[in-house]
Amino acid sequence: MNFLLETFKVIGLTVYYLLESLVFLIVPRRKKNVSGEIVLITGAGSGIGKLLSLKFASLGATVVLWDINQEGLKETSRLARENGAARIHCYICDCSKRQDVYRVADQVKKEVGDVSILVNNAGIVTGKKFLDCPDSLVEKSMEVNIMAHFWTYKAFLPAMMASNHGHLVSIASSAGLTGVNRLSDYCASKFAAVGFAESVDLELRDLRRTGVKTTIVCPYYINTGMFDGCRTKWPRLLPVLESEYVAEKIITAIRRDQEMLLLPRSLYFILPLRHILPVKVTVLFADYLGVFNVMDSFKGRAKKD
Repeated sequence: MNFLLETFKVIGLTVYYLLESLVFLIVPRRKKNVSGEIVLITGAGSGIGKLLSLKFASLGATVVLWDINQEGLKETSRLARENGAARIHCYICDCSKRQDVYRVADQVKKEVGDVSILVNNAGIVTGKKFLDCPDSLVEKSMEVNIMAHFWTYKAFLPAMMASNHGHLVSIASSAGLTGVNRLSDYCASKFAAVGFAESVDLELRDLRRTGVKTTIVCPYYINTGMFDGCRTKWPRLLPVLESEYVAEKIITAIRRDQEMLLLPRSLYFILPLRHILPVKVTVLFADYLGVFNVMDSFKGRAKKD
């Protein structure tokens, strides 16, 4: 195909896809049925992972819970069963360890079946200035927040590709789209999570495995306890998000095969500005939005005795 024909083709498809997006803004896509799907959620013992587990269970999915916290797993499982869910499977797994991921993944395949919806949700944050952060914590952040995604994809993606059916969900962060003061290791891991998910999605499209969907979730701070102490400068523009609201939005995005979910909606306008404005202007806006000071009072999730 010569240059002129391909250019006209791209222009035509661009107009079509833009119109399609406008239509879906008015008439949302129909939600797909997840009943009977095998959904694996990492970090299911607390926070967003816990809420997603309960919501998937209520929709009739077989839910596989992974967490390093046994008590958290028991609590999530108990709540799910109290709500009438019958197909709940719990596994203790340290997602920071590759061999542990592969070992438990094999166990899941034998005991439950092939995972069709994978939700990489487990994450940690240090909240320290870069030079104050011990090497061990930097490594742990990368192992949990991004390297675990590599190992879970390798464990469960082949079966999805073989059947051309599945869904890969990455719970990343708005900090994976822009730098934030005192979150250097966290931002690096979340930038990696976004780039990794996007790259694998392109591979799947190139291989014509379009039945395997990808959803990347990039929320602002959520009140799960992970970022306790953080304060937002302008709550009306960038509010600290309610976990129930975020979980419901994630479920909807997955069921509508939405590729990218930003929360709150103001991020769809704010984040693209950093790519078109001069650096000094973006730094000025970052200061205005509180990016320099949002972590000043950070405490994080309280450790249990």
